[in-house]
Amino acid sequence: GQSRNLKKIQNGKKSGIRRALAKAAALCSLSEKCESDIRKKLLSWGLEANDSEKAIQHLIKEKYIDEKRFARFFVQDKHRFSKWGKTKISYSLKEKGISPAVIREALETIKDEDYSDQIDELLKAKLKGLKYKDIFDAKAKLFRFGMSRGFEYEKVMKAIEHAVANITQSED
Repeated sequence: GQSRNLKKIQNGKKSGIRRALAKAAALCSLSEKCESDIRKKLLSWGLEANDSEKAIQHLIKEKYIDEKRFARFFVQDKHRFSKWGKTKISYSLKEKGISPAVIREALETIKDEDYSDQIDELLKAKLKGLKYKDIFDAKAKLFRFGMSRGFEYEKVMKAIEHAVANITQSED
């Protein structure tokens, strides 16, 4: 009696793992996912840690999960659509457990010219809707905005100078 119950439990567990694996594969097929995102999903679906690791290894082997590919897509998405700077993107990828080497490689896919143009356009657009007392107030607000978007200090400072160049000329 007990061995039959044990077999039922094991078969039930295997079918649960297969269902979770199929669900995770489908999820990975829809959009890029990293290991940590899938691990959280599998655990939230009630899979044990050991089984979820086996499932993740299978998904990696079958190329459903690829950290490099995920990082490249993540970088392009956050740069192009969310208009984030490299610092914020890098921090988010670190939080997801992506290795520093993979992060560096993915960030290199952003063209320097596109990156500079993006921060320039972002700050110019921000300045148009900004209420400020004087040039120093405008610069301070633009600085906070640029830094909060995750752009590097030097890039923000240069973009601020470009953005406020018209203000200083029109005040003369």
